[in-house]
Amino acid sequence: MAKRKRGGGIDLSKVRNIGIIAHIDAGKTTTTERILYYTGKTYKMGEVHEGTTVTDYMEQERERGITITAAAITCQWRDHQINLIDTPGHIDFTAEVQRSLRVLDGGIVVFDGVAGVEPQSETVWRQADRYNVPRICFVNKMDKIGANFNHAVQTIRERLSANPVPVQIPWGEGENFQGVVDLMTMELVTWADQDGTTVVRSRIPDDILSDAEAMRAQMIEAIAEHDETVMEKYLMEEEISVEELRRGLRAATLQNKAQPVLCGAALRNRGIQPLLDAVVDYLPSPLDMPPVKGTHPKTGKEITRPPSDDAPLAALVFKISTDPYVGRLAFFRVYSGVIRTGTMVMNTTRGHKERIGRVVRMYANRREDMSEVHAGDIAATLGLRNTFTGDTLSAVSHPIVLESITFPEPVISVAVEPRTTADQDRLDEALRKLAEEDPTFVVKVDENTGQTLISGMGELHLEVIIDRMLREFKVSARVGKPRVSYRETITKPVVAEGRFVQQHGGHGQYGHVVVEFEPLENHEGFIFENKIKGGVIPSEFIRPVEEGIKEAMESGPLAGYPVVGIKAVLVDGSYHEVDSSDLAFRVAGSLALREGIMKGEPILLEPVMKLEVVVPTEFAGDVMSNLAARRANITGIDTRNDGLSVIDAEAPLGEMFGYATELRNLSQGRGIFTMEFERYAEAPPEVVEKVTGGWVPSSH
Repeated sequence: MAKRKRGGGIDLSKVRNIGIIAHIDAGKTTTTERILYYTGKTYKMGEVHEGTTVTDYMEQERERGITITAAAITCQWRDHQINLIDTPGHIDFTAEVQRSLRVLDGGIVVFDGVAGVEPQSETVWRQADRYNVPRICFVNKMDKIGANFNHAVQTIRERLSANPVPVQIPWGEGENFQGVVDLMTMELVTWADQDGTTVVRSRIPDDILSDAEAMRAQMIEAIAEHDETVMEKYLMEEEISVEELRRGLRAATLQNKAQPVLCGAALRNRGIQPLLDAVVDYLPSPLDMPPVKGTHPKTGKEITRPPSDDAPLAALVFKISTDPYVGRLAFFRVYSGVIRTGTMVMNTTRGHKERIGRVVRMYANRREDMSEVHAGDIAATLGLRNTFTGDTLSAVSHPIVLESITFPEPVISVAVEPRTTADQDRLDEALRKLAEEDPTFVVKVDENTGQTLISGMGELHLEVIIDRMLREFKVSARVGKPRVSYRETITKPVVAEGRFVQQHGGHGQYGHVVVEFEPLENHEGFIFENKIKGGVIPSEFIRPVEEGIKEAMESGPLAGYPVVGIKAVLVDGSYHEVDSSDLAFRVAGSLALREGIMKGEPILLEPVMKLEVVVPTEFAGDVMSNLAARRANITGIDTRNDGLSVIDAEAPLGEMFGYATELRNLSQGRGIFTMEFERYAEAPPEVVEKVTGGWVPSSH
């Protein structure tokens, strides 16, 4: 493809849209800070522990030393433009990772040199798999006691079913880590100064030469499997050039058949320049990605758009952010065409036009104004009032709807109420803006109690949101105790009837349906099937029946929790020529669901969390006893070579509130844990009785 010049004189083959993803605490933000420093974006390296990082610019991020929002930054390396997104590692902020991966072309996955693959490394890796994102691996913290490069690579191979191809090996590990060996050029790479600015390439020392030669042979073999030229030369024992090796590895990386592995110690400023070289050498440009697919909003016909300025506009909004200084920012990725300030675009997801106001390139929390954004680029715009995460912006004359972004359901809720009546309006406004920013944060009013309930992905998620309400929106609110988001479902197939008949002068209402309900495996999803024959219910009333069932599923009869995991088959019913209406059949559908649930031996489902606890080995016994008391099921225990034990378990969310404090007490403050949603499972009778206020399920 011809190299096409873009605004700013950079051609599209020299653009990289990448994300840095990892388990919490693997060193993503530190790695990002070093990238900004070496690419000339900053003049001083920020430190997470000092709260001086560029990408962690929110007060909550600096205080907690974690990343909460995905920060977008643009920098330059080797005449390439790198649009970089630093994503959170904490599973409570999984939406940030999900939406970033949806618009990125490639990823750097950071691993801890001691731990290797950790539970949330698996989660983000699977998310990247889902969006088919090519990635390179960076084994960080090689200077940490217990660091083991080969072990980390092995865990990537085994736990992620990946194909890691080391292109470097460390020179020394732990306290002895001094530099890396470049297996492509067979040179030793070290750094001449404390801040890692001066890269020195020299001869490989004798003590590591045989290891390097063996690893290089393995690397060539791995590349040969995916490249015919390399394979031919390898079999003929001919010399293979570095360029041929890089080209072969790049092709395998772009097809997700291999992942180049590099190593270093970001905190000690070691290994970042070769990592940037690898981004340029192995990760895709927008031109390497297939044309984006979408559908026509009216006909549903599939449309593709090439990554070209000359094609009609297609852009995806992947994040909404409220900036206290400039207002509502909508971050977008342009897949085709050009977005210019002042032009009119169509929001095809919602069916209305919007005018593009100010367009800015983001540099974490600082902005640089732009007049236009080209195909393949990432930027943000101000002034889009009715555009939300996952919406498509397209040319008015050439509408297209791109695949949106799906997010997990929240699993935990708390009630919030304003301290004073003056706070009420501010609370409503703050919650509206926060919910616009974060699709996994849901606000609703409990019809029975009138309480405002906010729901999210975990205790930390809600803690941060409440903290932001107080600081950014100056809302003083009382917060209730955390509540688990339970679900309701049925355990046996049933036939239920819904009949809605009203008569009072003139037109009445008449809707009558017979629905077969059956439970779905894994208590997930909802399926609706229409098996009406002979027009006993006219086709225009089928959709209202489905809508009525769905509406009734929002609040189940046991304790008002959403109903999940059912299949509804509409099999019979009747209608009235005059009195039947959409409303009547919607109500009939909801009545059928209510009856079906109560006849179907309903059960309450509780969220079960996947848990990883890392503690010094001497405390492992006490920690496991405590987990057992919380109804946890221990699924594995592993003793690492740094004196720590890793306990894997599954535990009901309802038993895990306040666990952080208890773990600190049990481990003299040295234990850490991560928790993520795993699945819904049947709650035991004592939990059901407590939640429903006395109802006990019949045995089934």
